[in-house]
Amino acid sequence: MPEGPEIRRAADEIAAVLEGRSIETVRFGLSRLRRVERRLRGHRVRAVETRGKAMLLHFEHGLTVYSHNQLYGVWRVVQGHQLPESTRSLRLLLQTATHSALLYSASDISVWPVEELGQHPFLARLGPDIMSTGLAWRTIADRLQSPQFARRNLASLYLDQGFVAGIGNYLRSEILHAARLHPLRRAASLSVGERGRLARATLDVSLRSYRTAGVTLAPSLARALQGTALPWEQRRFAVFGRDGLPCYRCAAAIVRSELNSRRLYACPACQPA
Repeated sequence: MPEGPEIRRAADEIAAVLEGRSIETVRFGLSRLRRVERRLRGHRVRAVETRGKAMLLHFEHGLTVYSHNQLYGVWRVVQGHQLPESTRSLRLLLQTATHSALLYSASDISVWPVEELGQHPFLARLGPDIMSTGLAWRTIADRLQSPQFARRNLASLYLDQGFVAGIGNYLRSEILHAARLHPLRRAASLSVGERGRLARATLDVSLRSYRTAGVTLAPSLARALQGTALPWEQRRFAVFGRDGLPCYRCAAAIVRSELNSRRLYACPACQPA
């Protein structure tokens, strides 16, 4: 499933071709939404927003298209109106005079009056967006010690979109490794220094993934590995998907575990219990 950085990058690409432009063609692939097409056609997109893993296309006249890619959804932007060949199901097509934005395979799509977005069942429970430029590390540190979250273990907490929205499976493992914290530590057990280290790593790793199109390794290490024969995944992540391979920091073997049927990776030496 794409996480916050991937959704924000897709939103940036879509915003570059849709924001401020009139939508000439609107086509939904879900029959329940086809009646809304005429209400969007001919109107301009005012802004493209992300909230965690959800994308919001705000139209000038007060309607918003909500979409969540879930496991298989993917956005594509092409110049012109010639649609690319694809075996995926086209769920949403938006065309301006010069470009086409296409959403494939997603099924969680709806159209809302902007003033009612606070009632959306997913959006209403989201915590601060990890991609928000206004999110400070101190906000994350404060949330770690709040009564709502302090009793939770970090592995569970970092998949809770109510804690921080946009963090998923790979970011969770990479953030906890960067902060040198065991996934089963409880938030309440962290010292002031550990909370600060984790909060900073949460922002730093997520923003790095956004800026590099998915690379969470420190820039110096990523550059050093770039010319090697290692597969892309080994040059991208510190621990995620690297079970049995040596930690880039200490050379101990990375360990894979599962929690609630979700993969979790950690270094037993860098992240002691």
